Amino acid sequence: MLTIFFCLFSCQSNPEKKNTHETADSNVDTLTVDFWNGNRSEIRQDHEREILEAILEATFAEFGPWKIKESCEEYPGDEESKAFSQKNHDVLVTIAGNQKFNDDEVIVINKPLAKNLLGYRVPIINQKDALKFPKISEANIKQLTQGIPETWSDANIFRHNGFNVSEEGTFDDIFYRLANDSFDYVTLGANEVKSIFENRASKIEGLIIEDELMFFYPFPLVFYVNPDQSELAMRLEKGLSIIEKNGTLDAIFDKYYGNLVEKLNLKNRQLIQLENPFIPAVFDDLKLNFKFVNNQ
Repeated sequence: MLTIFFCLFSCQSNPEKKNTHETADSNVDTLTVDFWNGNRSEIRQDHEREILEAILEATFAEFGPWKIKESCEEYPGDEESKAFSQKNHDVLVTIAGNQKFNDDEVIVINKPLAKNLLGYRVPIINQKDALKFPKISEANIKQLTQGIPETWSDANIFRHNGFNVSEEGTFDDIFYRLANDSFDYVTLGANEVKSIFENRASKIEGLIIEDELMFFYPFPLVFYVNPDQSELAMRLEKGLSIIEKNGTLDAIFDKYYGNLVEKLNLKNRQLIQLENPFIPAVFDDLKLNFKFVNNQ
């Protein structure tokens, strides 16, 4: 399957990562962090891995040497919720308020990792339907149907806001079903829509990235930590504060996403804002970032 291929390629091209410091004390234990980095695009894998590396490196002096054991295994559907309880991973990145983990004890580091860029949703459509979308009203687009793979949190958000949703199948077949007119459009986060389109959707004749419309809702990416790894959670929280303050987090973001505003014409798109009722209260003040869009 394509998803498995891309994830394995990314992990294999990034072998086990270790800190760059030499330690004279051979008795100092090296922390091995089991990082699950599957179920996402390659650009997200690379971005999120680099943030984790920067955090562990920034906390070397206090917490000691480290290495990352990375897994990009695909967990279909609700199997993702077993990443800690059955798969025994230490840490992963997912959306704040991920409902798949509602019944599981987890430690959440409530600091956004990617400026909520995943919440700026850009449509992929059939080229033959391109005239449906320019300057479309919210009422009219609610008459169309969005395709979303089963168990994706986006489905409940769009339904809550009165949109028609076809929630079925997997990410592996979503673009084939779009091409076969099973629904009218698919939306993906601005941080990965171009990468996913180039690696997947562009292989299917007739699909394009729609260039005039964008949805927005609060959808921040955060660290989820195994509840048995409280010291790791403390290290991640401290390290994230360090790289926020010294500019490293922004520099990593710019490395991967610095030119997306221009590439995706984000500032000039028609914007439809949605409510995310599942967002934790700590993110209630998360608003549009006007570096990405015009003031509506």
